[in-house]
This record gives sequence, structure tokens and C-alpha cells, in this order.
Amino acid sequence: MATEILIPIADLFEAHLTVSDLDRAVAFYRGQLALPLAHIFPERKVAFFWVGAPGKAMLGLWEAGTMPMSISLHVAFQVALSDLHEALSRLQRAGIEPRDLAGLPTEEPVVLAWMPAASVYFRDPDNNLLEFITMLSDPPRPDLGVLPWSDWVHRTPSTA
Repeated sequence: MATEILIPIADLFEAHLTVSDLDRAVAFYRGQLALPLAHIFPERKVAFFWVGAPGKAMLGLWEAGTMPMSISLHVAFQVALSDLHEALSRLQRAGIEPRDLAGLPTEEPVVLAWMPAASVYFRDPDNNLLEFITMLSDPPRPDLGVLPWSDWVHRTPSTA
């Protein structure tokens, strides 16, 4: 049975993360990631940032309070391949540990070969998992799983 499309979805416009301290989170996303601040609603304890050009996409940060448990969420930011490679050293200089998909420290991007896409992961001050991601023009190779960038380049010379 064919499913009727309710509304064709063109793109993702907005994502939200919970944070424990809105001021600290605003400082991180504004200062470390250089996202342009769209607006802060102090009475609601929420801040919105533009991702890319204003009007293209938004990230909302909502202060969750002081509960004894936390939630770790995930957001991926699309970047150029050259910037992805630069991200490792820039994150380290900012005191942020670049990580691979398993959460281990890394010195190179990983490739999700089923897409394929190259990624670098890191955590914000609230332990949310953030990712810089670049789609690659090579054909998907799901048989390769997730592998370090250097292994991907060795197996798919067209990427280099």
C-alpha cells in the first residue's frame, strides 16, 4: 500500500538541546563555535542561534534546571571537508577533545562508509554530542563500516 506524502519536507530547520546553565552554553556556542546569536528569551531560559545564514536553520538551547540526572543529545553541523580537517587542531586549541564515533580521542576524522560521510565528534559543556560532518562524493561502501580517514583514503583513492 502506497503512503500518501502529507507535506514534502525540504530540509531540517531547527534542532534543540537541553543545557544545565544557559549563560555557560551561550558562551560556548557563541564563543567556541562562533554561531550567531539570533535571540535570547531570559524569562523562558532559552537561546536561539542561527546555523549558517540567518533564516537558514536554528539551534535552540533550553535550560533544564538543576535536576540530578542529565540527558545527552546529538546535533551534527555540516561543514566543508577542508574545515573538517582543520577542526581537529582548532578544537584542541580551544581545549575541546576531538573524538571518534566510539567516543575515543582521535587525531583524524572518521568515515561512516555507508553514507559516505567524514565526521569529527566532540562534547559541549553539558555533555551533548556535537558533530562536524561532510558528505563525501565517493560511492557508499557499507562493507567498510566506520573507519579512520587515513584508512578510507587508502581504500578509496578518489577521496584524496
